[in-house]
Amino acid sequence: MRHTGVIAYLFEIPSRHNATGMPDPFLQRYLPTRESIREYALFRFLGHRLLQPELWHLHRRSVGGAFFIGLFCAFLPIPTQMLIAALMALIGRCNIPISIGVTWITNPLTMGPMFFFAYKLGAWLLDTQVTITTVELSFSWLSNQISQIWWPLLVGCLICGWVAGLSGMLVSRILWRLHVVRRWKQRLARRKAVAPS
Repeated sequence: MRHTGVIAYLFEIPSRHNATGMPDPFLQRYLPTRESIREYALFRFLGHRLLQPELWHLHRRSVGGAFFIGLFCAFLPIPTQMLIAALMALIGRCNIPISIGVTWITNPLTMGPMFFFAYKLGAWLLDTQVTITTVELSFSWLSNQISQIWWPLLVGCLICGWVAGLSGMLVSRILWRLHVVRRWKQRLARRKAVAPS
């Protein structure tokens, strides 16, 4: 198969015949299951759409796309990140468990620093004054500050999400390719070891 360059090589869409290759048991230990996602009230309206096989397969395209979706949605300053990630994975035919699981990097421990950095980045890009020094995780604080920070915060979050998503997709595809090459080499080594001399 001919490639026009490194990027084309990394972002090549695999066929159904080479859809496997990653260590499925390793990934599946840390991913939500079909049952856990279906039981989550937020996703019930999707119904049988969540059971489509291509949304659960692990191959380079679905995993790379899922990392982009999950990381992009993790930076959305709204409480429905997992739902948006699931909908984007459904539309893009990417792996739903990874898309949802990656959004969990936004949690009570990381949310403040992530959104404060995004706000400062947005304020810098828009050349506006930074009016807050810390982010508090409370509705009262947000309601008091949202009129001053919403535009820089939104701009910063979208840029951070886009950069993080592209980086995650690229890294996941590089690691996937390295893993597949290593598996090929191991297979060739085993064949040479058992081949008659």
